[in-house]
Amino acid sequence: MLKRVFVAPDPGRARLRFAVRAVLGIGLAVVVCGLAGHSLVGAVTGGLAALLALFTVTDATVRGQAVTTALLPLVGLPVLAAAAELHDHPVARDLTFLAVVGAGVYARRWGPRGHSLGVFAFMTFFVAQFLHATPGQLPELYAAVLLSLFTAAAVRFGLWCYERRMPPVPVPAPPGGGGLARVTTRQAIQATAGAGFALVVGQLVSGQRWYWAVGATWWIFVNTTSRGETLVRGFRRVLGTVIGIGLGLLVAVPLHGAPVPTAALLAVCVFGIFYTAAVSYTWMMLSVTLLAELLYGLLGVLEPGLLALRLAETGVGAIGAVLAVLFVLPVTTHAITDAWVQRALRCVHAATAEAAARLAGDESADPASRVAELEQLLGRVRLSLAPLVHPLNPMPARKRRARRVLALLDDCAREIRGLAAVAADPVASHDARLAAACWRVEAAVEALTGGTDLGVPADRPVAAEPALAHLHGLERALLELAQPLRAPSGSPLVAPRV
Repeated sequence: MLKRVFVAPDPGRARLRFAVRAVLGIGLAVVVCGLAGHSLVGAVTGGLAALLALFTVTDATVRGQAVTTALLPLVGLPVLAAAAELHDHPVARDLTFLAVVGAGVYARRWGPRGHSLGVFAFMTFFVAQFLHATPGQLPELYAAVLLSLFTAAAVRFGLWCYERRMPPVPVPAPPGGGGLARVTTRQAIQATAGAGFALVVGQLVSGQRWYWAVGATWWIFVNTTSRGETLVRGFRRVLGTVIGIGLGLLVAVPLHGAPVPTAALLAVCVFGIFYTAAVSYTWMMLSVTLLAELLYGLLGVLEPGLLALRLAETGVGAIGAVLAVLFVLPVTTHAITDAWVQRALRCVHAATAEAAARLAGDESADPASRVAELEQLLGRVRLSLAPLVHPLNPMPARKRRARRVLALLDDCAREIRGLAAVAADPVASHDARLAAACWRVEAAVEALTGGTDLGVPADRPVAAEPALAHLHGLERALLELAQPLRAPSGSPLVAPRV
């Protein structure tokens, strides 16, 4: 787990910049709220709003990110008002919370913007429960949210908009379909059912902190698609919470909410959330748990019993998510993995065609954009295969096969990156051998995705022909993928019942 965070590649130091900018933006938002005369509750609300704006907005372009950020108050403020107004009406409050859960997950069908708005709506309701917001506090909370979002946007789009110098990175949309065949529809129903279980049982555990259970269920569903992904994410959430609570007993409880050291540790936690999110959900949850403990310390209610209660509520939320994905319109790992692998292979096909066109002299061809898209798709493949390569997976044959698929897809990505780099060279030339090699690669992809027989790879070119070498390596990896992807029905690549 340590190796995953500290040895994981960070091309262009993107994760580092992402985390440092978050600390700067959230810190400035809290300072601005303080200078505006807001109370501690207002400053905490503003800081969390800034965190969500910087963390959840992931549109492919800077303009899209700015538009989504501007839309956040249109979603968050009405939800905040509803949560506060229903504070003394538990039945209506609970039903509204479940409606927000379902709508937030359903909104994922509209891509990154829908996902961001759904998360912001849910977390606004959650924060209102966390801070026990009342109608009398709404004017201050409105002002804190708007001021913090403006400050975070000023940092992100003005002070340090490093994305302007980077090509847009496409965000893969979830697998499509219609009605209950659509993953987002099924997950909305699952999340609502799981949150309903968490809400009821969570209130039996604690009438004051029940919302932790609902929050655990919600965040287990975020960025997952299949049953197996959700189960693995639930395990990692509980593990991160356990470690975070242990660390909180050693660090947060002894501080007793002392302002200066608590503020410093909060900055460290924010950095940890943003820096580790892309590589380790366990580490991210450790940071989130410690951050919540430090906030409770500032509010003067942190004690060891509260940490034990948080662990219990997290367990309830995880159980709710597990029951929902197992018994409510389950989405199998096999179906989702197959969909992402097919999309990754089609992207390989498109990238090869773009590179071939560029080598032929077409200046408008852009294999680099396809490379970025392939990286995103491979990230989704890794996530969907996580249940199969997990250390606790009891099926070693399927684990080996899944690892083989990942290794070969990584080989494809490496060869595509090399081919794109060669194609970008202005002195690179096109000849008949390159055209033939590109055609063979495209034919191999079509055979893999169409289920037909693959041919035999051509002889390996000499080292002095880098483009041909990359194409040959790509062709070889695609041919080797046929074996694990076309495993006999008795031993599928991924278990259809995971």
